[in-house]
Amino acid sequence: MKRRHLLRLAALTSVAALSPPLRTAHGHSAARVVVVGAGFAGSACALFLRRFSPDIHVTLIDPDVRYVTCPMSNEVLTGVRTLNSIVVDHQGVRRAGVHFAQGRVIAIDRVARQVTLESGGSIGFDRLVLALGIRFLTEKIAGYDELAAQRMPHAWQAGEQTQRLAVQFQQMEQGGVVAISVPPGLYRCPPAPYERASLMAYYLSQRNPRAKILIFDSNNHFPKQDLFTAAWQELYPGMIEWIAPGQGGGVLGVDSSAMTLRTSSGAHRVSVANIIPQQAPGKLAADAGLATDHGWCPIEPLTFQSTLQRDVHVIGDACIADDMPKSASSAVSQAQQCASAIAALVAGRNVPAPALNSVCYSALTPDRAIRMPGSYKLRDGRIASQGAAAGEAPAGEAERWYRRIRERAFAG
Repeated sequence: MKRRHLLRLAALTSVAALSPPLRTAHGHSAARVVVVGAGFAGSACALFLRRFSPDIHVTLIDPDVRYVTCPMSNEVLTGVRTLNSIVVDHQGVRRAGVHFAQGRVIAIDRVARQVTLESGGSIGFDRLVLALGIRFLTEKIAGYDELAAQRMPHAWQAGEQTQRLAVQFQQMEQGGVVAISVPPGLYRCPPAPYERASLMAYYLSQRNPRAKILIFDSNNHFPKQDLFTAAWQELYPGMIEWIAPGQGGGVLGVDSSAMTLRTSSGAHRVSVANIIPQQAPGKLAADAGLATDHGWCPIEPLTFQSTLQRDVHVIGDACIADDMPKSASSAVSQAQQCASAIAALVAGRNVPAPALNSVCYSALTPDRAIRMPGSYKLRDGRIASQGAAAGEAPAGEAERWYRRIRERAFAG
């Protein structure tokens, strides 16, 4: 550790408390890796770093002491499971030797190699990993302000919004209409809106069979559209209607007081509106110069190091990972490769070639799901899909996958 870093740490009590100088068993200064964001990507990366290189001092920073998983949150909307069943804490990473610091990072100083917290403290690093997740570009939909988000919840950040949408949906009048709007461009978990429609239809078929679900889609196609469409025709005939952009699928504006959506085909009054806004990485990515004009963070696929800022790695939903979807399983796979790369770089070894993978499960009913696997290799400098066949999964497979990925990402 350089002398100027030691002086800065001594001058700032908060830094000394949060990022103490460590020594390895061989007497050398331990490398300090700071991971910002304790969702699937960040928490998993911290755990993998401890596994691959126990000498590295790992600090995980997040403003929240618990995390609510987006996987399985659609089941909360329909009462299949409780919100508490998808809540995890950070005790597992603590037990693994990761230092957890509760706080919000508001700035990155790459010259001084430290992050600044909203509280005023700072934490030093030798390498920085950002797992920032997403933010919502609510301004892209006219009228979708803070109040509208309460009346027309997105429920795309699991937690309070999930509970709010669940109450509105489950208390909807008989014969009512549910609208789900799907944003254009890249967004978290591409199959999830269609899983949401499926589970809502399952609930309504039991309790409100005259109700209808309208999917207002800003995209001409969606993942595994043939499998979803066939299942809807079999399980919920006439209940789910998918509206493509050319038929007025893109939502241009909302009037939350009148529960009305405006599209190119006119105004649509509904009983429940689930408005999913366009998305981009957390604001810190843009503030730190890690995002390009299209809003996402480009990375080197071997190390997940930013192509715009050296010694900063970006994983999970915030990064551009070519063919990999923005999903929990992708995030954990990226976290493993990133941690492996950092451990190799710190030790002066060659970075191993990645073996990236993902799998998404989209429930059709509480007992049936579509399995969407993927494997990826580096090809011509990008992360390229190797191709994998999707199909229906046996009952219980999605639940077993969820338990495994929670264990991998949170150690509990």
